[in-house]
Amino acid sequence: MASAMVSIFAPAGMLRASINLGNPVLADLDARTGEPVGVSVDLAIELAKRLGVPLQLVAVGSAGASVENVEQGKADIGFFAVDPKRGQEISFTGPYVLIEGFYAVREDSPITANEQVDQLGITVAVGQGSAYDLFLTRELHCATIVRIPTSPAVVQGFLDQHLTVAAGVRQQLEKDAAKAGGLRILDQRFMVIRQAMGVPKARGNEAAVYLSKFVEDMKASGFVAASLARHHIEGALVAKEND
Repeated sequence: MASAMVSIFAPAGMLRASINLGNPVLADLDARTGEPVGVSVDLAIELAKRLGVPLQLVAVGSAGASVENVEQGKADIGFFAVDPKRGQEISFTGPYVLIEGFYAVREDSPITANEQVDQLGITVAVGQGSAYDLFLTRELHCATIVRIPTSPAVVQGFLDQHLTVAAGVRQQLEKDAAKAGGLRILDQRFMVIRQAMGVPKARGNEAAVYLSKFVEDMKASGFVAASLARHHIEGALVAKEND
């Protein structure tokens, strides 16, 4: 079965995996080697091993760029949050990890709850093309969304542009808020982000089915949980079968 998949997933004899370094839950750069590491990298390595082909990591700094890699044929697979807009060109597996989107505000902000965000005059910083950008674009009707080039730059952009709210993955917000100081994170998530693997729809249904089974195997075997633990990722949950 794996050999039959090689021509579909790796037509050039090498599996190219798009890796988003803008989401620290999925991947980051190793401080010692400078190479990408994380659960998405581990899954890419394991898939290449099963296919019996070399792996090339195509690392980018944002979710939007990672999606473009796959849509434009610069990568064979990718790791993204499931979203209907992305689903027009990409076949998604079930999620392997669940992470949460939260809001951060300044300490002296009058905003204390999520329902106070969608108001006229409120400006919300988001990472351009991120899952929460796509979600909030649909869900916020009164607040103004301000798109920052990458998710790791959201908090700095929020501060520099004197915006009202910063939105993002909880772990990234916590890291950046601790560094900046004077911020607090609201105590209720605004969304659950379902992180999955994806392959271009042009590769056919057989590829989508194979990749979906691979992800389910990786969850059931404990591979995903072990990878998260090895990379010291806290606050992310291994997705269950029906998530």
